[in-house]
Amino acid sequence: MLKISKTKKIILATFCTFGINFSAAEIPKAQAVYKSSSDTGTETFDYIENRRREQRAKELTDEQKKLIEDIEETKQRLPKPIEEGEPIPAAFEGDDLTYNTLTGEFTAKGHVDIIQLEGYRFQSPDASGNLKTQDIHVKGKAHVLQFTENAPRVSLDGYNTFYNYGTKQGTMENVKGKAGEYYIAGKRFEFYPDHIVAYDAYQTKCGAKSPDYRVSAKRMEIWPEQIIRMYDIKLWIGEVVVGTKKYDERKLESNAQPYFPRAGYDSKRGVYIEDHFEFPVFNEHFKYIINAHVNSKQGVRSNTEFHYNLRHFSARALYGYYYDSDGRWIKKEPGLDLYYAKHFDNLPMTYSFEYEVGNWSANNVSSTHQEFEIGLAHDAINLNKNYTLFLSTSYKITKDNVKSPWSGKQSVRGLNYGIKLFKEFDDRFAAYAAYDYTKNTSQNSLYDFDNDSYSNRFSTGISYRLTDKDRFVIGLKFDTKDHSLKDVDYYWYRDLHCSTAIIRWRQKRHDWEARWQFTPW
Repeated sequence: MLKISKTKKIILATFCTFGINFSAAEIPKAQAVYKSSSDTGTETFDYIENRRREQRAKELTDEQKKLIEDIEETKQRLPKPIEEGEPIPAAFEGDDLTYNTLTGEFTAKGHVDIIQLEGYRFQSPDASGNLKTQDIHVKGKAHVLQFTENAPRVSLDGYNTFYNYGTKQGTMENVKGKAGEYYIAGKRFEFYPDHIVAYDAYQTKCGAKSPDYRVSAKRMEIWPEQIIRMYDIKLWIGEVVVGTKKYDERKLESNAQPYFPRAGYDSKRGVYIEDHFEFPVFNEHFKYIINAHVNSKQGVRSNTEFHYNLRHFSARALYGYYYDSDGRWIKKEPGLDLYYAKHFDNLPMTYSFEYEVGNWSANNVSSTHQEFEIGLAHDAINLNKNYTLFLSTSYKITKDNVKSPWSGKQSVRGLNYGIKLFKEFDDRFAAYAAYDYTKNTSQNSLYDFDNDSYSNRFSTGISYRLTDKDRFVIGLKFDTKDHSLKDVDYYWYRDLHCSTAIIRWRQKRHDWEARWQFTPW
């Protein structure tokens, strides 16, 4: 029997690898996404804030950096380069390590640290097992760090861990950690070669010790395709159940619509509550969606959609009420929207085609409405001194066959284009200026939905982060033809840890809105 104390030994075996293409790391806590509801161009600041969120999420943590350094150091200690098809070596470290070369049994105590060179780390106060049967057992607390290329990040802390790194199967109890951008926890985790199963588990993007909101499930599956599948679901706000579902699945790294309702008040709708429900149909390309909206002034104003999505193409069947950034409503009963967009292989541009047809009605006017639009947008152009330029153009044809209150035809066709320049002065201060020309207006179109009363628009605005939790925005919009100021919008964004409160005052319209939204899912 060989005993080694306070040293490190290279073991040529695939040691303590959970065998699933995940990487573990502590990712910075999710912050609520910023989203304006104005048409003065302030969505430019949403682009900046959400890009910063993504950058923070991709930053390497100290734990990840240390693992990379230790892997490189271990590779330097190997007696020869790793040949393709050979077992991946692992470094085994402990204050008191005992290994029986005859039986393969080992015990390790005191700061046990096992590094597998594919990008895995296993840590515990003590561990035991057998290298020949490829078993490992930790009675107390264990920490698993997995950080591999082109894989979602998973980090787990749990107790009473059994694992066989030959079959790549095992169990862990009372587990907490992260998968992608989700915080997860469960009474029992089971590990398989191609997925993880968690029982009596929950997931959330809220990093608080007691999450503001979460989704619990009797059974939760985490798959290498960066998908979480959940069964027998409860939706929680604090300690209150606000909804249930039989099944749902989510992409680990997507900013999908939140499970939870959004609430607010504005001058046109009164008090309102919105929610979004998605139901998979047939396979991953089809889903049925309910966008629920109830307000105190108009009552129920919801819509339903049936989606078909491929990589570049989407089709939507539409039915129900829709509203624009000015709070104007349109009813589509029913409608069909087809959309195709693709980035040029060798050019920094994206081209798109969209066709929508359906029965529209608003303000006692009803018609068969058609829209066809061909668009071209340049990728964001990064100029010197933190300037970014956006360029886009499209040609749009709108046709209406009027049914009531009279019969007739109306059409608008023409070129649209836009140019926008914004600058990030520092982490707190940013500004933009934009010019847009739109052929469709409320003066030449049958409907005012999503249309201004003028074609030539100049907009500008500034965003200033006063504190880590408070951001203030001002957006202005002008009619350049008659040189008149059309809109002045003020925003206050208040970060509430795992959600955001937004207050907007539209000075020229004397409208105000208070809105509350959760972190994006």
